[in-house]
Amino acid sequence: MRRMIVLATTAIMMTAAGSAFAAEVEVKMLNKGTDGAMMVFEPALVKIAPGDTVKFVATDKGHNAETIKGMLPPDAAPFVGKSGEDLVVSFDKAGIYGVKCLPHYGMGMVAMIVVGTPANVEEAKAIPQTGKARQVMSALFDKLSAQTAEK
Repeated sequence: MRRMIVLATTAIMMTAAGSAFAAEVEVKMLNKGTDGAMMVFEPALVKIAPGDTVKFVATDKGHNAETIKGMLPPDAAPFVGKSGEDLVVSFDKAGIYGVKCLPHYGMGMVAMIVVGTPANVEEAKAIPQTGKARQVMSALFDKLSAQTAEK
């Protein structure tokens, strides 16, 4: 009985310690990025570990962050933030998550969150994008491929 209590306590402590090491990355929703581009998430490509959190910061009004329909791992929950408000999302499932600002999606305001080792790259690439979002998302996939090739 005593051994079970010690094992249970150890398991609880390890779980709590694991969540204590989870990182939080900040992504700003901006009217104008540092490079002069209009309507952007900055950074637009984020790589995190499962269990990490992304805080989407409504630096400028009129922006939101939400998943692009179908552009997330199987069994992952989509999210939708309110316009003009910060949104904190914890990512537990490995994969690629496409994110958009709904009001500025056609202007290319998209981002990519890469959690762990993504198994859904081809599925995410197959999701059609509209307007300038198509170009921006294609560039994000190119950047991800280049970073992966460097390793």
